[in-house]
Amino acid sequence: MTLKVENITYYYSNPEDYLFKDVNESFEKGKVYSILGQSGSGKTTFLSILAGLDKPKAGTLSFDGQAIKSSNLTSYRKKTVSTVFQAYNLLTYMSAYDNVKTAVKISAVKFDDEKATIVEALAKVGLSEDLIYKPVSKLSGGQQQRVAIARALVLNHDIIIADEPTGNLDEETTNQIVDLFKKIAHEDNKIVIIVTHESEVAAASDIVFTLKHRKFEREN
Repeated sequence: MTLKVENITYYYSNPEDYLFKDVNESFEKGKVYSILGQSGSGKTTFLSILAGLDKPKAGTLSFDGQAIKSSNLTSYRKKTVSTVFQAYNLLTYMSAYDNVKTAVKISAVKFDDEKATIVEALAKVGLSEDLIYKPVSKLSGGQQQRVAIARALVLNHDIIIADEPTGNLDEETTNQIVDLFKKIAHEDNKIVIIVTHESEVAAASDIVFTLKHRKFEREN
C-alpha cells in the first residue's frame, strides 16, 4: 500500500505565488519519512494535505490506488490516517487512558476488549500503568507526546502523520520519540511521515524531503 501525491500544487490566492507546485512523490509502508524545511516554507500545509485536513489547489492524493476526493475525505481521515500534533491536543484534565479512550469513542472503532487494547497501546509507547491513570497535566512533555502517539496508534491506521512532534522536547526525549516512530514504521509496517525543522530528526529517518525555494528535494 502506497500513499501518492501527483502534481500537487498549493497557493493561497495567487496561483503565481505558490507554496509548492507539481509535486510528485510516494510514501511506502515500513518507512519513516521526514519533511524538512524552515518555518513558513509550506511543509505543514503539505502535511495537512497528506492528512486530509486541507485540499490542494491542483493534483491528486491517493492511497492504495484510490484517489482521495471530497466524497471520501471523511472516510480517509477516520479509517486510514492518524495525526500527532506538536501541541499534543490532549484533554489535560483527563488521564492518559481516558484521552485514548475518547479517541476510540469518536472514531467508533470497536474492540473485543477495549480496555486491554488501550492499555496495550499506552504500554507500547513506554507508559507504565502507574502513569496512564494520572491526569495528563501531571505528565512531562515527553510523556504527553507518548500519549498523543498512543492515541494515534490505537486506531491501527496505516498512516501516522506527525507535525513537529519533537519541537517542545529535550534532546534525550527527542531521540526516544524518534526511535518510537521508527519502531512503529519498521515493526508495525506503517507509513510514518514527520514534518520537522530539526536536521537531527530528519537524519534518523529512512527518507528525507527538503522543501526550499518552493520545491521538494529528495535527499535519500
